[in-house]
Amino acid sequence: MYPPLPFGTVLQSRYQIVQLLGQGGFGRTYLAQDQGRFNERCAVKEFLPQQGEDHFSSKSTELFQREATILYQIQHPQIPQFRATFEVEGRLFLVQDYVEGHSYRELLHQRRLQNATFSEAEVRQFLQQMLPVLAHIHAKGIIHRDISPDNILLRNQDRLPVLIDFGVVKEVVTRVQMAGATYHATTVGKPGYAPSEQMQSGRAYPSSDLYALAVTAIVLLSGREPQDIFDDVNLTWYWHSYADVSPGLTQVLDKATSYRPGDRYQTVSEMAQALGAAGNFSTGAPVPAFSPPAAAPNAPIRTVAVGRAAQSTTMAGPETPKTYRPATPAVLEEDDGSIWENPLAVGGLALGLAIVAGLGGWGLVNALNRPPAETESDVPQIEINPDQPVTRPTPPPEPEPEPEPEPVEYTQNLDIRTGESTTVEGSLKANETVNYIFEGRQGETLLAQLEGEGVLMTVLAPNGNPPDGQARRVLGWTGPLDFTGEYTIQLSPVEGVEESNYALQVSLSEGSDPEAPTDPEEPETPTDPEEPETPTEPEEPETPEEPEIVSEQRIRFPPGQNSTLVANSAGPSRIRRYVINLREGEVLEVTVASSTAPTTFTVRLPAGGPLASSVQLWEDAAPVGGDYAIDVSATDNSEFTLQFVMKE
Repeated sequence: MYPPLPFGTVLQSRYQIVQLLGQGGFGRTYLAQDQGRFNERCAVKEFLPQQGEDHFSSKSTELFQREATILYQIQHPQIPQFRATFEVEGRLFLVQDYVEGHSYRELLHQRRLQNATFSEAEVRQFLQQMLPVLAHIHAKGIIHRDISPDNILLRNQDRLPVLIDFGVVKEVVTRVQMAGATYHATTVGKPGYAPSEQMQSGRAYPSSDLYALAVTAIVLLSGREPQDIFDDVNLTWYWHSYADVSPGLTQVLDKATSYRPGDRYQTVSEMAQALGAAGNFSTGAPVPAFSPPAAAPNAPIRTVAVGRAAQSTTMAGPETPKTYRPATPAVLEEDDGSIWENPLAVGGLALGLAIVAGLGGWGLVNALNRPPAETESDVPQIEINPDQPVTRPTPPPEPEPEPEPEPVEYTQNLDIRTGESTTVEGSLKANETVNYIFEGRQGETLLAQLEGEGVLMTVLAPNGNPPDGQARRVLGWTGPLDFTGEYTIQLSPVEGVEESNYALQVSLSEGSDPEAPTDPEEPETPTDPEEPETPTEPEEPETPEEPEIVSEQRIRFPPGQNSTLVANSAGPSRIRRYVINLREGEVLEVTVASSTAPTTFTVRLPAGGPLASSVQLWEDAAPVGGDYAIDVSATDNSEFTLQFVMKE
């Protein structure tokens, strides 16, 4: 077991540990200062290897970084931004924004000391502010898995709830720790808050997060822990006697915490609409203060979509007497007497009542005689708010996917002669390949360079093979031609790219006489036949081949844009270098967007020293101005796509 990092430790030449914030079964959380962002405070999470191991395997590290890359895509004001991941001496680290505030567990503890809990108005507001957060992550196919009062903070800055500690990271760490061992279902989640299917089988759905959120709301309302208000024999909740809650909200929470996943709300949209509807009607219970204004039937849906509704905790609800209207009796007193003294009015009223009773009786009989199979069509359909991003959980088996389009190959002749150059432009779809053919002579020098995103080229000699090992799936190649005949420059898209535009520049230049040596060599000194030959010195043992920088490309952003993608290939002995010029203080983000083998990069300062090593995602402010190098390497032959983003 590794000891905690000493205060003052600097990780990655950037993150200085300030204090230990917490420690658990998966690792530790530190408060740190980001020296690359003007000592901005951040949270550094440390994950430790288990089961007696002293480090994570390379596959485990790759799995962790891949999952962290998915979390890095989350951009929501109520979720701390994931900044970076890296490995140091067998420990995995994840960097997030630091949130200053108190957890709802701490806030509830303070209320309990005063013999109080959260009011219904506060919990309604809490749910309205949390549901858009879940909608955002569910739309990206991410399930939090660990929602509880401990993992939701009330941020001091704007008094909004912030969702922290994604259980998906802990699940990945669990799988990382168990790599190579018999795999068991993960039990990430807090007992009582996570539903049974998640705790028993490891399966989690959007409804699992909604279950945990509803349990959190019940705990805030009742002040009781889940194990104190759940009957694990009958599998039912009995929290209602510990909280004074309107029937509408009770119904919403009861449905969300149903034992069977199919009985719960399946999407955030469903729960949001039910929560809004619960605020727009009364079930007849004596809760006169719970009638909201009739002029705002759509307000709950807008509140959920925006996620930043009224911040005051004195909103209309069971504890707000402002919605009570005592003026109705006064209106009745004005008309009292005048109607009953008018015989025509009495007769008209009686006739109207008779008509209403007749229509009601006819409707009741008609409804009772209706076949049972038709009742399903009478269920009201809830219109989902189109502005609210929601993903359907685990849909039924999808229909068979459409067959992929057949591969298409085009051929085009290039009319180019020695001493000339030409540029061709075009676009390629995912299933297309284009071959540019030209006549080359032995001894000539070919220069071919691609510009564009998502397209790679392969140079083929007349015998159908690449001239050398560096001419396959690259952005550029230059070298002498060893044969006379037809050469082919073959363009094909990077895997996963639907369509890409490109510009291919080709030039041929006169080389040296193929019969003469390419490089002048010193003539061998004739040896005297009678003079004994000098014994050849024994060759030194070969040292491992150092990775070679096989190409260098300068990064330029398209006009009016602050991001660009580049694609290429790398391997154990091939490094692709990208150079970008930065001014001091400019913030650059680099991410390995995709790769066919484990691929990382090293960021080098203008002076050549490393700023970050062997990472898959990186963001930093340039400490000095100049040309920064991004060296991409891979443990095996890999085709990769790299994303560059300039941050404001």
